[in-house]
Amino acid sequence: MKIVIAGGTGFLGRPLTDRLVSEGHDVVILTRRAASQVPARAVVWSPGENVDAIGSWPREIDGADAVINLAGESVAGKRWSPSHKKQILESRIHATRSLAAAIAAASRPPSVFASGSAVGYYGPLGDELAVETTPAGSDFLAQVCQQWEAEANRAASPRTRVVCIRTGLALERDGGALPQMLLPFKFGAGGPVGSGRQYWPWIHRTDWIDLVRWAIRTDAAAGPLNATAPNPVRNAEFARALGRALHRPSFMPAPAFALRLMLGEMADALLLSGQRAVPATAETLGFTFKYPRLDDALAAIFASRKA
Repeated sequence: MKIVIAGGTGFLGRPLTDRLVSEGHDVVILTRRAASQVPARAVVWSPGENVDAIGSWPREIDGADAVINLAGESVAGKRWSPSHKKQILESRIHATRSLAAAIAAASRPPSVFASGSAVGYYGPLGDELAVETTPAGSDFLAQVCQQWEAEANRAASPRTRVVCIRTGLALERDGGALPQMLLPFKFGAGGPVGSGRQYWPWIHRTDWIDLVRWAIRTDAAAGPLNATAPNPVRNAEFARALGRALHRPSFMPAPAFALRLMLGEMADALLLSGQRAVPATAETLGFTFKYPRLDDALAAIFASRKA
């Protein structure tokens, strides 16, 4: 297959690209700046609000078998100022709108457009189970995800299937949120965040990669798809499991008020609330997780860790 990936150099995109290239696919990475040391052909693009002036990169879309969209400013990169919140939203809207426009204009559009989203779509839910048909929330991240998915769905047609990948907390040692969690545990000060009762929907990065690969070749997979393991856990249990994997104590809580002082609005959205999201669609359609349980996922991640 010829597969075009926007955002193919990040924590999720780079290993996905590596995997697809290793399988013999022709992979093209759309990047905002010239990229070196990437395993696939890189093409510079400048997605913007003016989709009539989006450059020559749409030629890569025309004739591609699949397009994967992972582009967007990091949600957890820094404190949420009004300007950064605008950047989080607009980076997703402009990239996705440009890709959808290129797909719509193609004489040979891709058969599938897999576009990023997040379980933040559901907003804070407490103990309520979140499946793909659960209504959207109303907080900032939920609004971002709604608009992000709406832009992706512009590409839907009888010739192009759209899948919105609602990703949870993706786990691996070399990036994402997990490395940031390790420091307190190394000093014996790890533990739950806030009350510890909030659910954290997680997924091992290997399963995330396999799920995306499965989604682009499974015709029945369309619409939203929760990219989360089948067994979400409360934050307190996440802390205990991480402590077990690291052989460190996990009883020192991080007070909610301190996190709000440090992180502002972002603390509630990313740490102090959560979603009990499960991959209902993927499991119904027959996808099998390699790491359905957190202890097994963390054991695999830290298997080669030196004592």
